[in-house]
Amino acid sequence: MTIEHHDFYLEFPEYKDDIHALKTSNAHFRRLYDEYNDLTKHIVNMENEIIPASTIEEEKAKLQRVVLKDQWYKILKKHVDANSVKA
Repeated sequence: MTIEHHDFYLEFPEYKDDIHALKTSNAHFRRLYDEYNDLTKHIVNMENEIIPASTIEEEKAKLQRVVLKDQWYKILKKHVDANSVKA
């Protein structure tokens, strides 16, 4: 099975500077970012069978990652929109 990479910088290269700015200035964003990355590593370990897990456990973790990503993206988009108004 091919494992997809879910790194923010790979998925949203156009927001690289904004992601960095938010990671350093917004504690909530940073927490979501760290939680997302930790969960992604956990999912990869389950997919690679390093950590034993049922298919249901993997799918629940993936859904949790989607929820985190949605929260994260809303903050990022709000930041980008606010900064584009200033420019």
